[in-house]
Amino acid sequence: MFYIDPSDPTPVEAQIVRTVHAALGAGALSPGQMLPTVRQLAVDLRVGANAVARAYAELERQQVLETVAGVGTVVRASPDDIHRADLHARLSALEDAFLREAAALGFSLDDVIIHLDSRRTG
Repeated sequence: MFYIDPSDPTPVEAQIVRTVHAALGAGALSPGQMLPTVRQLAVDLRVGANAVARAYAELERQQVLETVAGVGTVVRASPDDIHRADLHARLSALEDAFLREAAALGFSLDDVIIHLDSRRTG
């Protein structure tokens, strides 16, 4: 279910977050379903455990996952959240493409943020 594209310049943790959102949207993950441990997923994907831990932390912040004592990491999202999760996954994909193109033009993430912020206030 989890897949990391090593040729994609998107950070591993962002790819994991995007994959979980897509799996929710596709119905491959359901509320209450357990996810692999950080260590196990890192081994399966052949990535660093810190990247997986950061992805899980971000998904917990988004209230998609939760850590249950004595059980592990489980899907928290309800069926209503699945549509929203799919929308967020699509937005993340758009952001990734946008940031790659901006970087190719020589703009840093800070440059992009400053420019976008100026559009909001101006």
